[in-house]
Amino acid sequence: MKSLLNSLLDLIYKKRCYICGSSKYSIKLCPDCYEKLEHYPKRANRIIDGVNIYVAGYYTKELQKLIRGLKYHKQKELAYYLAKFMYEYFAKLETVADKEIQLIPVPLHKNRIKKRKYNHMELVCEEFSQLSGFETNFELIKRIKDTKPQYKLSRKERLVNLADAFEVDSAFISCKSVLILDDICTTGSTFEEMIKVLKSKGIQEIVCLAASTPV
Repeated sequence: MKSLLNSLLDLIYKKRCYICGSSKYSIKLCPDCYEKLEHYPKRANRIIDGVNIYVAGYYTKELQKLIRGLKYHKQKELAYYLAKFMYEYFAKLETVADKEIQLIPVPLHKNRIKKRKYNHMELVCEEFSQLSGFETNFELIKRIKDTKPQYKLSRKERLVNLADAFEVDSAFISCKSVLILDDICTTGSTFEEMIKVLKSKGIQEIVCLAASTPV
């Protein structure tokens, strides 16, 4: 009944593309805007403690607006498009994509979730899981320190800010490789701290994938 009602509402009130505002396709991100999202070359953007850090795409105005809409403006439907963009890039990394993998979102502290009401990267992980067939594991690593926002901090300040921010629950460790998903990788400090904590618990097969990195 709810899906039928939503379909009727979609017919009456056409959805507009969040990027360009067009109602031509009545979807949240039109094909024209999606085609403007550009993938990075198929190589690691950087390596941290032996772990490859991949970045899916260039930080164009379209990708920036997509990420910000999902992250800050409660545009949850955009999670599908961000996951699709990231998965299409990841699927090209043949030596990585063939592994048995668990998907891990960069976790938010409970105070941040209370304020924002959701972790946007969990939504992306769920959509990525549907596309890839990989299972999610939202319990493996938690953020136990309510860190400051990172965007105004230097790399050194980010590392101090993130020190002891994460904790691994050994009950949820499996034999599968771990793929950590995040929206933005600026200095790599968040991935770095998570890698350190995961490796301290014996988890060695780790890959990281961010949607983009600011130029």
